[in-house]
Amino acid sequence: MILDYHMHTPLCRHAVGAPEEYARRAVERGIEEIGFSDHSPMPATYDPEYRMRIDEYAEYVEMVSRCRTAVPGLSIKLGLEADYHPGTDAFVREVIGRYAFDYVIGSVHYLGSWGFDNPDLVHFYEQKDVYELYREYYGLIVKLAETRMYDIVGHPDVIKKFGHRPAESIDDLLRPALAAVRKAGMAMEINTSGLRRPCKEIYPSRRMVEIAFELGVPVTLGSDAHRPHEVGEGFDEAAGMLRSVGYTSILRFTRRRAEAVPL
Repeated sequence: MILDYHMHTPLCRHAVGAPEEYARRAVERGIEEIGFSDHSPMPATYDPEYRMRIDEYAEYVEMVSRCRTAVPGLSIKLGLEADYHPGTDAFVREVIGRYAFDYVIGSVHYLGSWGFDNPDLVHFYEQKDVYELYREYYGLIVKLAETRMYDIVGHPDVIKKFGHRPAESIDDLLRPALAAVRKAGMAMEINTSGLRRPCKEIYPSRRMVEIAFELGVPVTLGSDAHRPHEVGEGFDEAAGMLRSVGYTSILRFTRRRAEAVPL
């Protein structure tokens, strides 16, 4: 089975195209199940230009419902991409609890007040020790898992987005992060949008996938589509990598319960 659990809507303010366009593109590409997982509302001062407002939240759920009606031959799940950021846990937990989601993706987009994946702020990398940035990032992934609020860890090495990678091995950072994901009963997203970014590599790297497989971390697939034509992009490469590492199944979700299906 092939599924795409990471796609956005115009409510996030940086995606284009109606949900029905994404769904029809999935049908064209032979994808059997999709899920919308737009950026959740957050406190008003947190990243407001890249997510839906709280007063638009019900509209998002209704958009997905209308899409199911418009494209009845496709399985369409209701998901959410909710940030992990220290100090916002209570807000995020309440927001997640408002609707019966099929799955919730947990993502880290900020180190402190720095939106490290924002192209307008990429110059800050030049002032940082890259290994220390990775250490801080994966420390937040551990904390994300420990909240038990999420089902999937999203684009789990997005810190490499602009091509900044430590010269030394980061296995010592990956192992505790992935062990925390496994302990929390979460899946790891294989997110192909990295192929469209300056790093030119799937999130996560093959090495991270190898360690995840060794630790028994299950996986899902997502294109992180912000435009209809991006749905399912890079999935042949992603599936090939997963099979070569040893994965034979992926997880699908219904009402936050996981089921393994053959890859």
